[in-house]
Amino acid sequence: MSETSARLLSLLSLLQARRDWPGALLAERLEVSPRTVRRDVDRLRDLGYPVRASKGPDGGYRLDAGADLPPLLFDDDQAIAVAVALQTATTTVTGIEEGALRALATVRQVMPARLRQRVDALQVTTVDKYADRRRTAVDSDQLIAIGMAVRAHEVLRFDYASPGASDEFVPPRKVEPHHLVTWGGRWYLVGWDLDRKDWRTFRVDRMTPKTPTGPRFTPRELPAPDVATYISSKFKGRDQLPCTGQAILQAKASDIVQWAGGGAIVEEVTASSCRLTLSSWSWTGLAATFGMFERDLEFVGPQELIDAAHHLAARYTAAAS
Repeated sequence: MSETSARLLSLLSLLQARRDWPGALLAERLEVSPRTVRRDVDRLRDLGYPVRASKGPDGGYRLDAGADLPPLLFDDDQAIAVAVALQTATTTVTGIEEGALRALATVRQVMPARLRQRVDALQVTTVDKYADRRRTAVDSDQLIAIGMAVRAHEVLRFDYASPGASDEFVPPRKVEPHHLVTWGGRWYLVGWDLDRKDWRTFRVDRMTPKTPTGPRFTPRELPAPDVATYISSKFKGRDQLPCTGQAILQAKASDIVQWAGGGAIVEEVTASSCRLTLSSWSWTGLAATFGMFERDLEFVGPQELIDAAHHLAARYTAAAS
């Protein structure tokens, strides 16, 4: 790729990243003169990109939207981010599953082969779509390396930083990687541990993959119908809160499930009512949580929940008066 073409791609990527760019800042980021930035902006306009310029001492540039906007271009990091976002969107946002899958197929189709292989390596399952309170960052290169081993069915060797581990040398883990999973805002690898001869789940942010990878293997069958069922059963009860109660809500189960949050159980009772099971750190907090749905409800129990509801009702009555 020529120097000018590469610079145009960088300029377009920057214009897509934020709404307004001061000309001096663009020149600094591209390591060129403001005059070169002006010429490159004119080249983008000739290609059909609607770049608007603003005059004055703080003048700059903006990439406007338009009916005839040419295809947007992504650098490698942006393409990987888009692929992961579209995959997880199929389970984290309701109503857009088909559109996200079609968008992913479109993006993948126009990628160069080298980048398509990296994107294909990131086959992700999002199991718990509501619990994002513990979101943990992972290195994208590590994520891609693990994903490629999963896709190629190659034994993965890695150092693993277990909490509370001593400073003594621990040999690398050797695992047949099965699937990448997100749960509660964290990335996990599900795989068959060759040394322990059992299925194990590893936090990706604690893994340091080693190269080269090991020999190819024939994938084993999970001890569950699918990876989502397996990981859900693996973590069931791990973050169990001390207070759990039930109530009947006068609302459709489908209306409640999208707001109930991770760990909640919603069961249909009739076409217009459902049984909701929630957990909390306190009985008063649990009673208040049931009230946030703004629907008529009847507490089922236990008695601690009903007592907390009476206490909360008296407190609110006093506060309102």
